[in-house]
Amino acid sequence: MTTPTFTPLFLNGQRVPSSSNATFDVVNPFSKEIVGRSAAASAEDCRMAVESAAVAFKTWEITSLKERQDVVARVADLLESEKYQTMLLERGRAETAAPDALTLGMASGAPAFLRTNVVHAGVLGKEETYPSDRIPGARVSEQRRAMGVILAISPWNSPLYLSLRAIVAPILCGNTVILKSSEYTPACQAIVAEAFHDAGLPPGVLNYITMAREDAPKLIPELIAHPAVKKINFTGSERVGRLLAAEAGKHLKPCVLELGGKSPALVLDDADVSAAASAIVMGAFLHGGQVCMSTCRVIAQRGIYPALLQRISELTKALKAGNPVTDPTVNVSVLFTEESAKNVVAILQEAKDAGAELVVGDLARQGSVVQPHVVTGVKRDMGIWTRETFGPELIVNVFDTVEEGLEMANDSDYSLSSSLWTRDEELALRIRAGYVNVNGSTIHAEMKNGLGGLGGSSGYGRFTIDDFTDKRLVVYHPEGAKSYLWKE
Repeated sequence: MTTPTFTPLFLNGQRVPSSSNATFDVVNPFSKEIVGRSAAASAEDCRMAVESAAVAFKTWEITSLKERQDVVARVADLLESEKYQTMLLERGRAETAAPDALTLGMASGAPAFLRTNVVHAGVLGKEETYPSDRIPGARVSEQRRAMGVILAISPWNSPLYLSLRAIVAPILCGNTVILKSSEYTPACQAIVAEAFHDAGLPPGVLNYITMAREDAPKLIPELIAHPAVKKINFTGSERVGRLLAAEAGKHLKPCVLELGGKSPALVLDDADVSAAASAIVMGAFLHGGQVCMSTCRVIAQRGIYPALLQRISELTKALKAGNPVTDPTVNVSVLFTEESAKNVVAILQEAKDAGAELVVGDLARQGSVVQPHVVTGVKRDMGIWTRETFGPELIVNVFDTVEEGLEMANDSDYSLSSSLWTRDEELALRIRAGYVNVNGSTIHAEMKNGLGGLGGSSGYGRFTIDDFTDKRLVVYHPEGAKSYLWKE
């Protein structure tokens, strides 16, 4: 029996309980055991988070870029330490039930990600100047400047990395941040607040809040509405993203939204079957398919289709979902809730009833555990084609002509990522996605630019310097300059 741990709020540099002393339970998705209790922020706590961030912004904005870079560099060093690696494993086992290799693998890129952001933040120290195109002798100075308080809402499925991504560019730019965690992984995500505190980040620059699920519909709109909050970033479901965008729209506040995915893998006859199959299966079933970039729709040309389907099926049958703590042969994560598992099975059953064929998988479910499934004969009006499943299922469909394959690949309201398997690299320009990975997995994003949807169900914006700064211009008028609009 695990002793539940307590996760506090982190407000103005202090670890504190909720002002109302309210808490909520955190449950292991496999065992259903209560593994933690977290402070449930009140409206007063949310106001304090915004107010402390607003006060801290006054000084953090004018702190030297080097000082901000040094803090982030120290966080990168801390995350490589034995203390933080142990913390990450212990909390990951408790809150996500993911295999240790996956927990460490998903977090392994975090230090490099931070250091890459430190380097790219160097553009903030540069001022672009040029002569005015309207006023003779005038000089224009163009700079990127911090926006203010950023509300960052980060999910559970990669708790460390995605929390860091939500806050690092804003902080380097001179903004202050309120990080709101998922109710499923508050202790995992609190690692970020602890690391920045240990790295010497001034109080109020990063405030960490957790809240009960039932309180979020009231508290999140209050946070968005606060005048000090200048921008919102959110990673999560399309449904919640639409609600947040609508709420932000009431106050004309911009958002960065990374939402759903239904990534295609377009495989032409000249592709390497073995390489494509390996990358597709990894991309489909990593973390139980609970990744926004997961490979969901394999679209294979008729010549390669039989061999590709056979190899995908062989690799998938070798996978096993379950509890890695009690069964070391498990290599596929459980789903994050039993409701999610029920939804995945329901979508698969719906597809089967409509004529699709289950090549691998039998629709069985044990609590939150669903084994990997491979499905063929999927029609493009089926829910399994049009909706994000966020589970261990993979569609393999066939096409004849290249034009038909491209049309199928682009037949989606999602646009985060894709892959193209062929020697004809020019075809990549005809796939509409934020990323097209030629002869590589859909699960890939460059550290400098990150992911970015092209609107619709995948959202819009990126987690970059440009997205968390305002472009501001100062025009230096020469003495005695006359208006070009008014004749004296």
